[in-house]
Amino acid sequence: MADLSINLAGIKSPNPFWLASAPPTNSGYQVQRAFEAGWGGAVWKTLGDPIINVSSRFAAVSFNGQRVAGFNNIELITDRPLEVNLREIEETKKRFPDRAVIASLMVEPKREKWHEIVKKVEAVGVDGLELNFGCPHGMAERGMGSASGQVPDLVEKQTYWAKEAAKTPVIVKLTPNITDITVTAEAAVRGGADAVSMINTINSLAGVDLDSWNTVPHVGGKGAHGGYCGPAVKPIALNMVGECARNPRINVPISGMGGVSNWQNAVEFMLMGATGVQICTAAMHHGFRIVEDMIDGLNNYLDEKGLAKVMDLVGKSVPKYSDWGNLDLNYKIVARINQDTCINCNKCHIACEDTSHQCIDMLKDPSGKSYLQVREEDCVGCNLCSIVCPVDDVITMVELPHEQPPMTWNERQTALGLLKECEVDTVK
Repeated sequence: MADLSINLAGIKSPNPFWLASAPPTNSGYQVQRAFEAGWGGAVWKTLGDPIINVSSRFAAVSFNGQRVAGFNNIELITDRPLEVNLREIEETKKRFPDRAVIASLMVEPKREKWHEIVKKVEAVGVDGLELNFGCPHGMAERGMGSASGQVPDLVEKQTYWAKEAAKTPVIVKLTPNITDITVTAEAAVRGGADAVSMINTINSLAGVDLDSWNTVPHVGGKGAHGGYCGPAVKPIALNMVGECARNPRINVPISGMGGVSNWQNAVEFMLMGATGVQICTAAMHHGFRIVEDMIDGLNNYLDEKGLAKVMDLVGKSVPKYSDWGNLDLNYKIVARINQDTCINCNKCHIACEDTSHQCIDMLKDPSGKSYLQVREEDCVGCNLCSIVCPVDDVITMVELPHEQPPMTWNERQTALGLLKECEVDTVK
């Protein structure tokens, strides 16, 4: 069995699977049930001044038969008194001393407010703090959450204030509702953050009821934007984790989240630079016991790869992630169709003919039987045919030998610039 334990900025847990700060971590009862199921850590639902939540809070987006492909939420931070939460945090940590218990915090952007709440939560034995600069609804209207998280100066300043009082590691949770998340991640690092976590939820509206014309969800006929999460946001989250992981100025560990639904997703996030992952929607959809499959799957994967510990995964794919200008313009792949397994549904031909590069021909063999064949000289390797094919491995993308040496766009532009300089010198 591989070693699944992680150490994120000094916060240790027996495995990389943490519950994110959200409805599943609203009480000691829930967090303790999660730990009994096997979760390695939990970020407590955000603490702050007690607030009043609305009734009708969640909505889901289902797609092509998949329930909860996306999840929308207009619930705010905890509506339970701080003293009650602190008592339950202390009880939970005493019962499960080997699990990571992180307190998520949100207060007004005032130095004294941060000092006050940091001291209170650290007094009950938390392993670390997560500053919530990401909540996109409700709290943002009060100058907190993403309203702070979208302003680099406020991120830096509030991180610094929390660090002034903190004795445990400080994680800064970043909002994706911004043009470039690396800007605020860098600000968090300048403020002294020990780690960053991403992504918080994305501004969204789940839908509109076509009969009543009410938004989904609605509160007495009125709606508001909420936070979007679940499997649908994973590609966005994975990109943001990768962008931060490859930025040398963001030299702190990353706690990754956003659509992590199984052990495979967790491995993807860790390969792209996350030290561990946080999970919410999958737990809300399937319950806490899903962590058992995640642990088993991760163990088996590490054994297959011959890796002794899960931390060996962290960042292994980051060097492979770059900018478009660094991609080889002369790299060539083409599609090939396996005639023995093709079911002749023609989806690849339709997709290519209507929306791609018209390079799949409908032909007939000597017996008059129809078949599909790719004209490889015209194929640009876009992958669309293999994506729409309903049968696995019927269409494969095959790499062709290089006809010309590798050259990126950036190298091409440099070469053209040098050529122009030579032409000017020749004229002179």
